[in-house]
Amino acid sequence: MGCSGRYGNGDTQWMTAGAGVQHSEMFPLVHQDKPNTLDLFQIWLNLPSKDKLCPPAFAMFWDEATPYVTLNDAASGKSAKVQVVAGALEGATPLAPPPNSWAAEDANDVAIWVVTIPDGCTVTLPPARLGAAANRAIYLVQGKSAVVGGDRIGNRTGAKIDASQPLTITAEGGSTVELLLLQGKPIGEPVVQHGPFVMNTKEEIYQAFEDYQRTQYGGWPWKSGRDFVQPRETPRQAFYNGKTEYPPTAIS
Repeated sequence: MGCSGRYGNGDTQWMTAGAGVQHSEMFPLVHQDKPNTLDLFQIWLNLPSKDKLCPPAFAMFWDEATPYVTLNDAASGKSAKVQVVAGALEGATPLAPPPNSWAAEDANDVAIWVVTIPDGCTVTLPPARLGAAANRAIYLVQGKSAVVGGDRIGNRTGAKIDASQPLTITAEGGSTVELLLLQGKPIGEPVVQHGPFVMNTKEEIYQAFEDYQRTQYGGWPWKSGRDFVQPRETPRQAFYNGKTEYPPTAIS
């Protein structure tokens, strides 16, 4: 594909591997005067068998272009913030994922929400449009604890949620909490995974390995022949479809 980029500060890189793509994520020490911290979600969203070999695709969702929703708690006087990566919420429409993604079809009710709630604040998220026909899970990734649907969960803990019911969340423990909510209609097909490959049968996995050994999925275009590292001073940007794209506001 020949794509490259640098992202962070709330950005989302959305890649659909499809028929195959080589990729590498590097973590350069951009800052020399402060810690170079990393908080990263790598989410694998499966494809149905009809799209397993679709053309690979790549898109960058800049944080500045990603919708956020504010949820107010009258009782505490505090407010929560929801980053809407996928799945409409409270009238906020997310950016469009690559065309062959399972999330590209509204009927699949895919949601990816990053929810930040201050201590003592209670908010309620709506049920899935598909109700119990959708899978829903939530993970507490930052903060001490939260009461989720009446049950307390701790840091780095996940829970399966009844998608047919509104979901009430209260942050507690004396700190702001950050939660990742994932939701979607099940594809309803067998899943076989080995290494980086996810297919429907073992035979398809074997074929994927053979295809990679034969074609290298297009090879590695960078001149160094090594993992591609951009200069430290390179700003957030993405190169794809033959052009360089920058965040829509101040470059940082």
